[in-house]
Amino acid sequence: MVLRAPANGIEIAYDTFGSPGDRPLLLVMGLASQLIHWDEEFCGMLAERGHHVVRFDNRDVGESTHLHEAGAPQPGGAAPYLIGDMADDAAGLLDALGLDSAHVVGVSMGGMIAQSMAIRHPGRVRSLTSIMSTPSPQAAPPTEAAMAALMSPPSPDREAAVRRALETWKVIGSPGYPFDAERIARVAGLSYDRAYDPAGVARQFAAIVASGDRAPQLGELSVPALVLHGEEDQLVPLPGGTATADAVPGAKLVTFPGMGHDLPRALWPEIVGAIADLTAAAER
Repeated sequence: MVLRAPANGIEIAYDTFGSPGDRPLLLVMGLASQLIHWDEEFCGMLAERGHHVVRFDNRDVGESTHLHEAGAPQPGGAAPYLIGDMADDAAGLLDALGLDSAHVVGVSMGGMIAQSMAIRHPGRVRSLTSIMSTPSPQAAPPTEAAMAALMSPPSPDREAAVRRALETWKVIGSPGYPFDAERIARVAGLSYDRAYDPAGVARQFAAIVASGDRAPQLGELSVPALVLHGEEDQLVPLPGGTATADAVPGAKLVTFPGMGHDLPRALWPEIVGAIADLTAAAER
């Protein structure tokens, strides 16, 4: 059941897995992606490894607050908010849940938010896992094909939205693993039903572009950190993960041959194991 909590002046939709007495683990999703993009089975695997898992909708997607009054970003105009504001949303959600801190895992833009959360709220982040992300878009520009898929026009209806999702993930997904068309179509349809807001996604994208390079601040962190990245990622190529690992003192970098800009089911045990090993070690 999706719940709602006030955070940083907005409302955040979230749900949880596992026992509240276990290690708190906050999952942060990427651009245009809702909490349902964290697969329930994947969350269950994390819970089985001793985590109380919290997944949530970032601002401007899903059932969290959409900043409709901000409108669509204008070329050359100021971004309505930055990645740091989204990191403050996540910290506010911890407040609402009565958590003084948590282990934080983010993918893509969610990795940027997780990085920013560790910078802005260092006492709130017990460990940092940054997946398929980067300290700065300039560190790992997308391929032309990936950028074209990302910037394709908004879909006029549900069927077109599902079709666009399938076409996008064929470009940016993992070439070394089976293409799970059934799951992609199901999640895309459910995402459309929960909330379809192209202007909100545009505001998120503007935040990514306007937020600058986090590498200098990441260099000041003293948090246990793990960086996971696909070697075939076209949207955030591998140099983004390398730049993240190079920036965070002591960070461990793990790369996966054949993995693109998604989390292939076959890699879930390895990814969950790496996260669990980090959080357990951080607790010690």
